[in-house]
Amino acid sequence: MSRKLIVDGKDIEVEDGTTLMHACEAAGAEIPRFCYHERLSIAGNCRMCLVEVEGSPKPIASCAMLVNDLPPNRDGSPKKVFTTSKVARKAREGVMEFLLLNHPLDCPICDQGGECDLQDQAMAFGLGGSRYEENKRAVEDKYVGPLIKTVMTRCIHCTRCVRYMTEIAGVEELGLIGRGEDAEITTYLEKGILTEMSANAVDLCPVGALTHRPWAHNARPWELKKTESIDVMDALGSAVRVDTRGREVMRILPRNNDAVNEEWISDKTRHVVDGLKTQRLDRPYVRRNGRLVAATWAEALDAVAQRLKSANPARIGAIAGDLAGAEEMFALRELMAGLGVVNLDCRQAGEAIDPAAGRAGYLFNATVEGIDQADAILIVGSNPRLENPVLHSRLRRRVRQPGVSVALIGEPVDLGFQYVHLGTDPSAITRLLQAPPAKAERPMILVGTGALARLDGAAILGTLAKAARQLGVVKDGWNGFSLLHTAAARVAGLDLGFVPGANGLGAREMAAGGVDVLFNLGADEIDIADGPFVIYQGSHGDRGAHRADVILPGAAYTEKSATFVNTEGRAQQTVRAVFPPGEAREDWTILRALSAEIGQPLPFDTLEQLRAKMYTAVPGLAALNSVSPADPRAIETLASRAGVMRDEPLRSPIKDFYMTNPIARASQVMAELSALRQQASSKTLSAAE
Repeated sequence: MSRKLIVDGKDIEVEDGTTLMHACEAAGAEIPRFCYHERLSIAGNCRMCLVEVEGSPKPIASCAMLVNDLPPNRDGSPKKVFTTSKVARKAREGVMEFLLLNHPLDCPICDQGGECDLQDQAMAFGLGGSRYEENKRAVEDKYVGPLIKTVMTRCIHCTRCVRYMTEIAGVEELGLIGRGEDAEITTYLEKGILTEMSANAVDLCPVGALTHRPWAHNARPWELKKTESIDVMDALGSAVRVDTRGREVMRILPRNNDAVNEEWISDKTRHVVDGLKTQRLDRPYVRRNGRLVAATWAEALDAVAQRLKSANPARIGAIAGDLAGAEEMFALRELMAGLGVVNLDCRQAGEAIDPAAGRAGYLFNATVEGIDQADAILIVGSNPRLENPVLHSRLRRRVRQPGVSVALIGEPVDLGFQYVHLGTDPSAITRLLQAPPAKAERPMILVGTGALARLDGAAILGTLAKAARQLGVVKDGWNGFSLLHTAAARVAGLDLGFVPGANGLGAREMAAGGVDVLFNLGADEIDIADGPFVIYQGSHGDRGAHRADVILPGAAYTEKSATFVNTEGRAQQTVRAVFPPGEAREDWTILRALSAEIGQPLPFDTLEQLRAKMYTAVPGLAALNSVSPADPRAIETLASRAGVMRDEPLRSPIKDFYMTNPIARASQVMAELSALRQQASSKTLSAAE
């Protein structure tokens, strides 16, 4: 059913349930607001969105009034709404005057300056002065956490931060206490909030009450160059904006993408910035007499070429790391193919995934948006709160809806919502099949890396595929069999077929000494045994560089244009925001130069030529920002491979959320957060004992 309105003389028709604010905006009117936010519950407490409605004795808060709540006119004519009338303007001017009564007006020293809603709306909808002469009140600053700097005297009590923490982040530790002049936002227990997504509250704050502590007073927004890119800290591929000044990344902020991250990012994504500047590899190194010494590019490439040309191809291997882009993996695959090497692997965590079975066997087939439709969710071997906090927030929002059930197989963890714990080891899957629950309309099985990166990972995956078939997880119009990857590079590597060829060795066998020469493309989460000659190509002096015999300095994700495919199969591209430091180069260019040194130059000289070859080999990588359903017959193939599972507990591979990759480990901010989390965990264990 629809309703007709006349907004500022313009006839419009909107659906029932539409707020008066959105109805006015549909008519082209501009409605100011502070407390209202599209993704939070309605509070209606700032009153900045007041409009005049014909017949109403006073202005109406348009964010909290639905069009179907407006009383009809006696003659049945549409209600008239005025957004720019004298009454509406005077009401907003009064609200703005009240908001500024106690505001300190310290814009010149406020980090929010230039991005402040209060500044903008005071100019557009406020008076030119104030009639208030009394002393302003002051509020003590609160410690909300290591990432959020507070100046609570600036707070206008919009409660956006409170609602965000409660409804999205899942931490009910922030609230409004007191009444009247004594009202203030605070943490109830007067301690810092430790959640993986706390810093999004700063983006929501319409004033400077909450600002980012790590980059306080570093730059003004108009000084920064803004580059739209994507995040690679996990496998979701959140849309981000990289702000730079000169050759330095100053900050990373979220961009809106309803299909992926909405407008949220994790604290690691946002504050890993300082890790992009420290412990960088900015020139080649060659190990001589047991020590890594600086070398020229010619010397480093010659050392690598001589080793690759002299070694037996059966004793050469290559491993791609978690932050590798599709372009460099494709270039490395082609380079190794030219040498006759079949020992390739992009699964450094050891996941038992076979891309030959089909794409549906390794994708999050339900899609991220599909979580909003699932009504029964089984989580196996995963802790989505640590593995993918933004996806977990969407999962938590869905679970809060009535009629949605969640079960977990694996170690019990705090997910921020209630679930049924079916068991800790894979035998719980067998018990579930023996006594299946009532069939749901859209069931989903969420499979984590903790279930796949085991010696019996293939058997577990096959058994879960069998369970998906029996429980109706895969049917016409719905595929709920979903793998949640932890690495940004994993799906692209599987799409490219960066896996062992016939009789080829996997990452674990190569790292254990199964090859004589190992090309390590940024794989820092795997221990390489003594013996192989290791060529490390990456951006940071992390574990892989320490073990290397030759280091080829590459580019971080903010320094190159590269393709990444997220866990649901959505291809996206990063955009170069700054240049790599020193003599470091984009990764594909290093491999192209190396191929020429070997005497087998790769058939491309530019990024466009490389991508043309890559798209010919894997057309799906060219379909940017879209998700195509994978053929579900791959799940049938997996079900036929169900085998014997071991009686070992299923555990998430991520123990420390803040230390999952070399960029994060180079960040001082992440180190501080990691220490605080460990300290909090120790206190919790002590209290439990």
